[in-house]
Formats: sequence, C-alpha cells, structure tokens
Amino acid sequence: MTNPSWQPAPWPGQQGQQPSMLAGHSDRERAVDVLRAGFAEGRLQQQEYERRVERAYQARTVGELGLLVADLPQGPTGFQQAPAPMAVPATFLPAPAPTNSKATAAMVCGIATFLTFGATAVPAVILGHIARGEIRHTHESGDGQAVAGLVLGWLSIAGWVLLLLLVVAASN
Repeated sequence: MTNPSWQPAPWPGQQGQQPSMLAGHSDRERAVDVLRAGFAEGRLQQQEYERRVERAYQARTVGELGLLVADLPQGPTGFQQAPAPMAVPATFLPAPAPTNSKATAAMVCGIATFLTFGATAVPAVILGHIARGEIRHTHESGDGQAVAGLVLGWLSIAGWVLLLLLVVAASN
C-alpha cells in the first residue's frame, strides 16, 4: 500500500547528467515515480502509463528515461497559491463611522484637568459616560476617546479626594 503523503523525488535527468550516461536502478525508479504521479494526476491514460513504465525499466541510458518523462511535470503539481487580493479603491469602501462629539468633549475635558487643576474632571466623567451609552446605541466611533476622558476625569477626582484626605489628616 502506498503512503499518501509520499511524493516522488524530482527527475534529475536534465540537471547536469549526460544523456548517454548509463541509467541505474535509482534513475529508473525516479522516472517511474514521475510517471506514476502523472498518471495519478490524470495526465496519462492507463495504456500510455503502462507502456512508458515498461520502457523505463528497459531503458539503458539517462537520456532514454528523460524522453519518457519530458512532457510531464517533475513530480506532483501541488496546489497553486491564490493571487493576493487587489486593494479596493477608497471610493468603494464604506464611509467611516462618525466620531461621537461627546466622546471628543470628554477627552478634551479629561486633558484639560491638568490645566484647570481638576475643574473639568466632573464634566469629563459625565460626558464620557453619556458618550459610551450613545456609542453603544448608534455604533459611532470614539469609544477610546470617551474612555480616555473617563480615566483622566476619575484620576483627577481621585487625586483631589486623596489631597483633601491628607489635608484633613494633617490638620487633626
């Protein structure tokens, strides 16, 4: 029984060997392997395959073997790789989803907490929560901006709360 993962070695008859060189048993077996692969791929009719195999075993030179397999691929063909898909022009791509304006405002307020000493922290948190809710329903973009506004707003609030606790603890 044949191993299905086995593939014949390429026919070396064209690779530097003299056509008049005497063929060895391994040369004949490689030629028969190429013929067997050609038959399995449907490139040879059964009568033609049997006739060529018989001639391969009777061949005396590498040149005779080369003639028997010259019109066949040197081994099984395998699968051809699909060509890379072509890029789609931007004209035919769907329009990008609009960015939620409240998400942008939340991020701006979150960044502004550094300049306003936390005065815009509460608006950043409120706008961030509203924007995330709208984004879930409308499928707009800008979720990252809303999250950035939330994080910066909550960090600013937490910083002010911590500072107040330290001041109260230090005054007692």
